[in-house]
Amino acid sequence: MKKRVYIETTIVSYLTAKPSRDIILAGQQEVTREWWKERRSQFSLCVSQLVLEEAGKGDADAAARRIHALADLPVLTVTQEAQDLAGTLLRRSSLPRVARLDALHLSIATVYQVDVLLTWNCTHLANAVILGGIGRLVRSLGYEMPIVCTPNELMGEERKSHD
Repeated sequence: MKKRVYIETTIVSYLTAKPSRDIILAGQQEVTREWWKERRSQFSLCVSQLVLEEAGKGDADAAARRIHALADLPVLTVTQEAQDLAGTLLRRSSLPRVARLDALHLSIATVYQVDVLLTWNCTHLANAVILGGIGRLVRSLGYEMPIVCTPNELMGEERKSHD
């Protein structure tokens, strides 16, 4: 059975964006495109209604590209249970109040027992300092938190060096 991967909004944003002039962002965009092309078929992907709402905002052409990329993926609804868990995370963890939507992404993935939450949000989601405490809290509430990582960490086999 394939592992389920929740595609957070930053992934589809990097996937469909015009190449950045910022070298770090450009590298992350390239890794995202490589993962999408080479690895996504090895997983069962899903998004949430929250991802679709976020992806649909902003420049109309960019939003259309994001929505098109997500068109065939199953959509998880934002349940009251996920909203309640997000509220608890904001009250009882080191996530700041401004990370309300990030807490909701993590809560949706947790409530639906998704295996991996894939993101480029390293401020509030793919952040080892924050995740340790959140993981303990989530487990104390009777849930199992998904692995939270970037496409780099979900590439699988070690990529060949171009030395």
